Amino acid sequence: MGEKLKSLLAAAGAVVVIVFLLALVLAWFSGGTTIGGGEKVAVVKIEGVIMDAFETNRQIKEIRERDDIKAVVIRIDTPGGAVGPSQEIYAEIKRLKKTKKVVASMGTIAASGGYYAAVAADRIVANPGTITGSIGVIIEFVNAEELLSKLGLKGYTIKSGRFKDAGSPLRAMEDDEKRLLQGVIDDINSQFIGAVAEGRGKKIDEVALIADGRIFSGAQAKGLGLIDDLGDLTDAIEISARLAGIKGEPEVVYYEKEASGILGVLTGEASTRILSDLFSGLKVMYMVPNPAR
Repeated sequence: MGEKLKSLLAAAGAVVVIVFLLALVLAWFSGGTTIGGGEKVAVVKIEGVIMDAFETNRQIKEIRERDDIKAVVIRIDTPGGAVGPSQEIYAEIKRLKKTKKVVASMGTIAASGGYYAAVAADRIVANPGTITGSIGVIIEFVNAEELLSKLGLKGYTIKSGRFKDAGSPLRAMEDDEKRLLQGVIDDINSQFIGAVAEGRGKKIDEVALIADGRIFSGAQAKGLGLIDDLGDLTDAIEISARLAGIKGEPEVVYYEKEASGILGVLTGEASTRILSDLFSGLKVMYMVPNPAR
C-alpha cells in the first residue's frame, strides 16, 4: 500500500510539473516572458525600418486588455519608416495611454517615424547620445532615362491622367509634377509637426522652426524640450512604474515579435517588403535618409 501511495504521489507531482511547464509555454507564446500575479510593466519593441504596424499594434492591443499591466515602455530603435504605419503606431499608443502609463525609451536611434511614435507617450527617455529628431518627410525618385538610352532601351507609359506617372523613372520630372508632390509632402509634414506640438505641449510655430529634417543627440533634444529625461531602458522602466504608482521593483514583461519561420520569409512580411522595394514607385517616408544598416 505504501508503494502504491508513493507512486500516486509521484504521478501527481509529475502532473503538476507538466501543467506548470505548459503554463510557462502558453505565457511565452502569448507575448509575455514573465509570469506573476503582481502589477507589471510591459516592454514593447519597435526596431528596424517601420514598414508595417500590425505586429506592434497587436501587442499594444493585447497589453491594453491586461489588468495586471499598469505601465508600458515602448522601446524604440529605428531610423523611421513609412508614413502610414508610423501614424498607426502613434494612434495605437495614444489609445493605450488612456488606460496605462506609457514611457518611450530611445535606444541607438529613434528618429523621424520613430520620434513620431514616441511623442504619443506620457514621457520620453533617451540616452545622451541617442540620435533623434529628424522631423520631416522625404520621398525619393530615380531618373533612369539616360541609362536606358545607353542600353538601347526605351520605356512607354499608357496612363489615365496627367499626373498618374509623376515620378516615373522613364523620364525627367516636370515642374508642375514637382509642385504637386511638394504640396503632398508639405501637408504630411504639417501632420508630423502637429503631432509633435500636441505631444510635447508646444506651439506649432515653435516646432516648425526645427522641423527641417535635422537630427539631434538625446542631450540636445532634452534642451529643446523634445524629450523629458536622459537615461537608459532601466531608467525608463523605473519611471513608468513610478508614474503608474507601482510600489517596489516592478515585474517586467518583455514582448517579442512572433517568429514567422522560413515559410513566413518566403511568403509573408519579408517577401512583401522586397517586392515593395522593387516595384513601388511612390514611397513617402518619415525616415532619416540612408540610415546605417
